[in-house]
Amino acid sequence: MREYLLTLCVTVAVTYLLTGPVRKFAIAAGAMPAIRARDVHREPTPRLGGIAMFGGLCAGLLVADHLQNLNGVFELSNEPRALLSGAALIWLVGVLDDKFEIDALIKLGAQMIAAGVMVIQGLTILWIPVPFIGTVALTQWQGNLLTVALVVITINAVNFVDGLDGLAAGMVCIAAGAFFLYGYRIWFGYGIESAAPATLFAAILMGMCLGFLPHNMHPARIFMGDSGSMLIGLVLAASTISITGQVDPDAMALFAGGERNATHAMLPVFIPLLLPLTITAIPVADLVLAVVRRTWKGQSPFAADRGHLHHRLLELGHSHSRAVLIMYFWSGLIAFGTVGYSVHSTSMWIVLAIAALSAVGLILLLLPRFTPRAPRWAEGLVPPRYRHAARAAEAAAEAAAQDATGTEPMPARPVAVGVSGVNGATAVGPRSRFPDRRKAESAR
Repeated sequence: MREYLLTLCVTVAVTYLLTGPVRKFAIAAGAMPAIRARDVHREPTPRLGGIAMFGGLCAGLLVADHLQNLNGVFELSNEPRALLSGAALIWLVGVLDDKFEIDALIKLGAQMIAAGVMVIQGLTILWIPVPFIGTVALTQWQGNLLTVALVVITINAVNFVDGLDGLAAGMVCIAAGAFFLYGYRIWFGYGIESAAPATLFAAILMGMCLGFLPHNMHPARIFMGDSGSMLIGLVLAASTISITGQVDPDAMALFAGGERNATHAMLPVFIPLLLPLTITAIPVADLVLAVVRRTWKGQSPFAADRGHLHHRLLELGHSHSRAVLIMYFWSGLIAFGTVGYSVHSTSMWIVLAIAALSAVGLILLLLPRFTPRAPRWAEGLVPPRYRHAARAAEAAAEAAAQDATGTEPMPARPVAVGVSGVNGATAVGPRSRFPDRRKAESAR
């Protein structure tokens, strides 16, 4: 565990220290695109944060290669080299896209090539556990196609969720933490050496995200861009492939004992197949909904819009920071709830805790709909957002009447929730002091 913590700390430090110089380089290189209609931030922000994250990845692998207990990962497996090769290719394409905005189909082809590079070097799915059947060995072509598909889906899922400050890095960090706990349990608890690469990848991925988050939290000073989002998506996919397709469930020897014990032991066997789906559930759901939404409207699946889950949270009335924290909450609940249930599958307390936290999450999600209203006699003592909408509408009409008569206008009042759907300093909605970006772009 100490070696993993040292690798994690080195990755965090290198990523954090490199992000500042990378930000200055991005500004000097002009990697600061103009604000688009779908963007949430108010000022042009430099990209290319993926350069610092790639530096953290290289530093983490280099340190792990020189540690006694982790050096065996590089000697007995070619997976770290496969990961570095695919990561370097997808990172280079992302850097070019952050600067020159490459076509979406070209990026898709590059993602498939990066996945193919990892497959050629041995990072591929060899078998999958199937319920009521057992472990099913895949042919070479089946394993290769499934690996490429998983890599492409994970990369685009992470890329799609990268819409708010700190959102993608935080969610991937949570997913990597859950992966690390499960991989370390298999490697240390069951003594399966083939789980060590996935555990190492998860630790390095956590370090990349933790080192970048201080610069990327709201208000962000730098964005990771496609060079960062596609990179961490590929590392997350590599961890998934390694622990799902390389670890043989039969090696855990879980089926000793009677039929009752074997039934309870089935769940940890299938967790490697289910865990990647649960950890990336929110990004993948956002990806699927985006594709369905855009094709339903007759648009390209790669056409950008403002219909992602984080945009919907802003439209509900959540502030920028609260929307990000809500996404963190659900990601952590699904990921760590699955890991906890795999460890104690017979305990009802795990199920009850997950159900209770899910209820809390729903309340937090719908919190803007339950904004308390003060009594009419106390409306003068509370902020305008807690006053009745009718009172706010009367005040707006009174102000408009005074403007029409030529008298001195009254000071502008904040708009109450329910009138225009605005709540919070960064919520999406009409503002008097901010120009409409859609109109500004259409006029260019």
